[in-house]
Amino acid sequence: MRENYLNTDPKKTKDNYALVCEKWRKIFLEMDVEELSERFGLELDGEALYITYFCENYRLDRRTGMITPANDPKKRLSFNTLMCIYHLFYYSKPEARIKGEFIPFRQVKGAAPYDPAFQKTVLKPLAETFSGHPDALRQACQRLQGRPIRQGDAGYVIDATDCLPMTVVFWDGDEEFEAQANILFDAAVTDFLHEETVVCLASWLVQRLTEESGLTPKGALAGQEY
Repeated sequence: MRENYLNTDPKKTKDNYALVCEKWRKIFLEMDVEELSERFGLELDGEALYITYFCENYRLDRRTGMITPANDPKKRLSFNTLMCIYHLFYYSKPEARIKGEFIPFRQVKGAAPYDPAFQKTVLKPLAETFSGHPDALRQACQRLQGRPIRQGDAGYVIDATDCLPMTVVFWDGDEEFEAQANILFDAAVTDFLHEETVVCLASWLVQRLTEESGLTPKGALAGQEY
């Protein structure tokens, strides 16, 4: 997992990802937090804007622009988490609404060029990690407040936030076929996020499911190698 690069002095590092986080910290400071609070229905006080992301509570400091866990401000955050939250506020269109129609990543607007990497660095690690462990995946989905659906050997709708629902579908392997997995997105997902950030969103979902299951992760997830 990446450290919270917002705790890194950009003047003392050549790490491009630290510089990216510093850039987005500054961008957040220019946003209208009152408007964001009203549009997304988020808690806001004199110190911070608060958001729940994959069942964990985060605060965005109004003075510094830093994102930290609400109950553990010293905890390190992944690069994926930071980018997804900042990008949600920056890229979301004021009129954006979820459609309730789930589509595969390759059909997400503008996402086709990223599909080979998505297959390799998101879906493959998901399938390999939970191969032979569908019960562990069901339990992990439930811990993330997933809602079961009748698809695959394990199928759940999981909300990253209220406006970012995803569907996880898993088919366990047997003597003839390897385990397979898919993650579907609301058809309006790119009204809320940049298409490349959707990969980060899915990668963090797989990371959280793996953590909640207690299984050893298999394969390198997108964004986790940095």
